[in-house]
Amino acid sequence: MMSHDLILNVDDTEAARYAKSRILQRAGFQVIEAASGGEALAKTASENPALVLLDTKLPDLSGFEVCRRLKQNPHTAMVLVLQTSASYVASPDRVRALDSGADNYLIEPIEPEELVANVRALLRLAKAERELREANRLKDEFLAILAHELRNPLGPIRNAVEVLRNLDPYAPQPQESARQMIIRQTDHMVRLVDDLLDVSRISQGKITLRVAPVELGEMLRSVLDTAREACERRRHALSVELPDEPLWVAGDGVRLAQIAGNLLNNACKFTPLGGVVTASLTREGDTALIRIRDNGIGIPAAQIGNIFKLFAQAGHASDRVQDGLGIGLSLVRTLVDLHGGSVAAESPGEGQGSTFEIRLPLCAAPEGVASTAAAEDSPAAGPSRRVLVVDDNVDSADMVASLLSFCGHEVVTAHTGTDAIRLALAFRPHLVFLDIGLPDMPGTEAASAMRKLPELAGVRLVALSGYGQERDRENALAAGFDRHLTKPATFEALEAAVRDLHLP
Repeated sequence: MMSHDLILNVDDTEAARYAKSRILQRAGFQVIEAASGGEALAKTASENPALVLLDTKLPDLSGFEVCRRLKQNPHTAMVLVLQTSASYVASPDRVRALDSGADNYLIEPIEPEELVANVRALLRLAKAERELREANRLKDEFLAILAHELRNPLGPIRNAVEVLRNLDPYAPQPQESARQMIIRQTDHMVRLVDDLLDVSRISQGKITLRVAPVELGEMLRSVLDTAREACERRRHALSVELPDEPLWVAGDGVRLAQIAGNLLNNACKFTPLGGVVTASLTREGDTALIRIRDNGIGIPAAQIGNIFKLFAQAGHASDRVQDGLGIGLSLVRTLVDLHGGSVAAESPGEGQGSTFEIRLPLCAAPEGVASTAAAEDSPAAGPSRRVLVVDDNVDSADMVASLLSFCGHEVVTAHTGTDAIRLALAFRPHLVFLDIGLPDMPGTEAASAMRKLPELAGVRLVALSGYGQERDRENALAAGFDRHLTKPATFEALEAAVRDLHLP
């Protein structure tokens, strides 16, 4: 851990080194010393000082090179460097030092008051930066907890609607419309939660892609199916233009769908009732062009350059309560950039609609592509399985169990890790849906305990959690889970887990 008042004084001239050390010690700082570049690098790594007072002329390495190495090493990059020199006093020398990573550059001889004032100023800046990093860490932790707590009630709400549909599949239209409204609003809440988490990932540069060949026409058809329902609710005419030829890109199918979905959702949301939304996909040389056009509220010329910034919102339709967080377009730009593409917006002005264009580099079609017809065939219903559902939220466990029971599976529930292990030994399930956050032990610990029991050899474990970041998935798989589902898990996701895990 860094000592916030420890300073490493590096100078090969003993008298100069002694003088600077005495000045700093009298000002209340702890001081250690080094007489060469190699010694400075070693002591910075071992002692972790807050600041290195670094002379430029050293017997083995120049101070510029020492500074460069310190700043390039991730273990010492945050150590402040105050470069000093009696020889390199011209403006280019100062520029060279700052380009090497120095935080400031002083010309010797240095007045004691000036040296102490510079050290204190740099340490104040470092303290402010540490506080900002800690605040950012706490923000990320808060967002993850918030997402978990919001997802917990959303799961049973959504699953309860599916249970009602199974109980009364031929309900009157008003009743079915109410169910659809609950599902739509629940899904909207899930999107808002995911957008909040993506803000954190963007700020840390932690959004990564799972790259594979993606056929854009097929991806857009799926997204448009979802958008069509939203357009119908607002009485929009949705026009779709897709090419006859398949257009392949190397990308993350989920993120590409998120890009198109965000733009279509905005076009629908910011177009007054009875508008027109057009989506098209065309080829331009080696580039795929996705164009989303509407005749909605448009974008003022003064705001065109800012709409892709985080939390920016250009306006709202008069018949709509302003919703969203101003995150969607920033996410679109970030995700398009990660795919090596570009995104642009155009609008003639307020009330004259908008056009968004995404360009993505095409790639060759993968070998042995499965036929579309085969891909669209519905999988046959699988045999009945024994399933254990473990969740400390009783409503959530009961709703998941009810959905799986309707599919013909034999289901029992548990609400603690201890009960889960006990019931698993007695019930011998084929599959366990296991919440990560349990009151008596982490779900990962319960999973590890089950994996060690020979009686449960072959059981499949699915993590069911409100924590849905990439590291949460990685931790779940490392703990022995076969799959990770983020709450609220849809009926389709639950069934897919039962169907796809090759149960005995």
